[in-house]
Amino acid sequence: MKRMELLQRLSHDNGKKMILLVMDGIGGLPGPNGKTELEAAFTPNLDALAAKSELGLLDMVDIGITPGSGPGHLSLFGYDPLEFSIGRGILEAMGVGALVGPGNVCARGNFCTRSEGDIILDRRAGRIATEKSALVVQKLAKAIQEIDDVRVTFYPGKEHRFVAVFSGAGLTENVADADPQQEGAPMRWAVPLSADGEKMAEVANKFIRRVSEVLEGESPANGCLLRGFSSAPDIPLMPDVYKMKPVAVATYPMYKGLAKLVGMTVVNAGETLEALFDTVGKLWNDYDYFYVHVKYTDSRGEDGDFEGKRKVVETVDGILPKLLALSPDVLAVTGDHSTPSVMSAHSWHPVPFMLFSPFARTGDSKAFSERECRVGASGRIEGKKLLGLMLAHAGRLEKYGA
Repeated sequence: MKRMELLQRLSHDNGKKMILLVMDGIGGLPGPNGKTELEAAFTPNLDALAAKSELGLLDMVDIGITPGSGPGHLSLFGYDPLEFSIGRGILEAMGVGALVGPGNVCARGNFCTRSEGDIILDRRAGRIATEKSALVVQKLAKAIQEIDDVRVTFYPGKEHRFVAVFSGAGLTENVADADPQQEGAPMRWAVPLSADGEKMAEVANKFIRRVSEVLEGESPANGCLLRGFSSAPDIPLMPDVYKMKPVAVATYPMYKGLAKLVGMTVVNAGETLEALFDTVGKLWNDYDYFYVHVKYTDSRGEDGDFEGKRKVVETVDGILPKLLALSPDVLAVTGDHSTPSVMSAHSWHPVPFMLFSPFARTGDSKAFSERECRVGASGRIEGKKLLGLMLAHAGRLEKYGA
């Protein structure tokens, strides 16, 4: 019997309330002062909670595997990311409200800055403002409506991101990303991962070249990259499996999209961290599982901004009392992967987590940090097992066997 099938059999609704606070990319590595961003931050509220919680480390996919945000979140929601694979394109598409039909292929686009020789100078075009990015999308939507016999629909996203939905016969998601994954490198063009991906790869590359033509002379966004080619998956829904009413309190489209795909209600949570946390309070009587997503720990890590990531952690700590005041039966704080600012990228390092409930086996933890989590009571576990642990602490799992 698979773990998810077991949890579905044992789960029941007892009304207990759970919060999963995801500080995206929270895991780090020691910086110039010998401390990680989490260790360097002033976090009296997180540290006080750690003293009353079980601490540990999560491997989101497997030891040594660097997870993307999609697999990392699937793991946190109790899905085996090696069994359920969801492309980034469909997640972003669902998050921005794109219409995706059977046979459609979605891709997540990054506006980028490129040289005349197709060297990618900046993969995110300076993280251009969302408002400016939307204007670029409007320009492209007027100029590019079809590539060969494939219809193209644009949707604006946050900052440098957008979504392209490709509609036509013979398209599949079996295409590698058209993205060199680093600045100063030549463009990496889309290639098929199997024979049935040849048409989509050809269309994608023609699309990228056409975007460069339309944006010729623009700055900083004069080109694009495409990632996460994907179609809508068939996946069991959280309310059916775990017998709960889950809601996603998130800002960025991709995370809203993933929440929709697994059956969560997605709400408008505003743009600030304070609004995010306030939204949980407003919805407290309507749901029993709250997924709260903080993006900027990851963004600052990807930018190599140690101090910026530290400050985001401190901001979250400052408003954490908003969640604590709700007296959740279970509160888990973690990330979907590590994004050390010294690497400016996702990494394979296990992710720190803490789990608070009246039944937590507390130790002598003095802080929420990588070092404290390494010796915590929960040890090092698979990320996909965290939700089952939350359900157990909430008393929402029946006994297995006689």
